[in-house]
Amino acid sequence: MTSPTDAPAVLTAAQRLLNATTTGIPCAPIRDLLGREDVAAAYAVQNIGTRRRKAAGARVVGRKIGLTSPAVQRQLGVDQPDFGVLFADMQVPQTAPGRRPALLQPKVEAELAFVLDHDLDHDALDARTVRAAVGHAVPALEIVDSRIAHWDISFADTVADNASGGWFTLGRERLALTDFEPRDLTMRMTVDDALVSEGSGADCLGDPLEALAWLARTAREFGDPLRAGDIVLSGALGPMAPLAPGARVRAEFYLDTLVSTVDFSWEPRA
Repeated sequence: MTSPTDAPAVLTAAQRLLNATTTGIPCAPIRDLLGREDVAAAYAVQNIGTRRRKAAGARVVGRKIGLTSPAVQRQLGVDQPDFGVLFADMQVPQTAPGRRPALLQPKVEAELAFVLDHDLDHDALDARTVRAAVGHAVPALEIVDSRIAHWDISFADTVADNASGGWFTLGRERLALTDFEPRDLTMRMTVDDALVSEGSGADCLGDPLEALAWLARTAREFGDPLRAGDIVLSGALGPMAPLAPGARVRAEFYLDTLVSTVDFSWEPRA
C-alpha cells in the first residue's frame, strides 16, 4: 500500500508549493490534488517541506498553532486549528533581512508565545498539566504568509503550506504563568498607529493553554512531541491584518493595565 508521503498527489502538491517558494509567484491551491479536508495527506505535504528545509540546513526552534481564533477562522473559511513548524531563520530581527524566507502575501497577527522548560511527551496533556512545562510566556507577532494565490485556501491548503507560516518576532518581557492567566489577557494591535485588531486570550480556543495542550497531544500522536526549549506560538488573539513593506506594527497586551508590548518594522528583503 502506498504511504501518504509517497502518494503521487502528495509529491505533486509539495512540488507546487516549493515552486511558489523558490519563484516568489503564488501557486494555485493544492486541494485539487489532495481534497479539501484530507488531514493526513496535507500533513504529509508539510512534512516533505520540513524535511527539505532541514536537509538544507534550517534549524527547527518550535511550532506554531494556527486557526485558533474564531475571527481568523471566519476570515479563511475554516473551522479547526492546525499546526506548523518554526525555523530559526523565521525569527526576526535575529535573522538578517536577506537570510529570511521570502514573503509573498504577508499578513500579521498578535498572539502569546510559550517557551517550554520540559518535554510534553507524557499521557496527561491538558491545560493544567502543560502549564507546568512552560518556562515563561512572551508576547509575539506572527507574520503569516501563503504560497497559495490570493489566500484562496481550504484547511488542506494551509496545513500543507506549513500552516501559512512566514516570520515571527517575540517581545522582550518574559511573563511568568504564576503571575497571570493567559485567557484573561486582552490585545490591541496597530499598524502604522491605526488600530487593526483586538481580541483576548479567551479568543484562542478559549485559553492559549488549551491551544498548547491541543498541540501537545497532536504532536505526540504524530510521533514528534514538543520538547524543552521549544517556542510555541499559541495562535491569534484577534483578526489578522494585511502587511506591506515599511509597516510599523505594535501589539499591546493588557490585564487591568498594560503588561507587555511587542513591535515589528518590516525591512524589505535585500
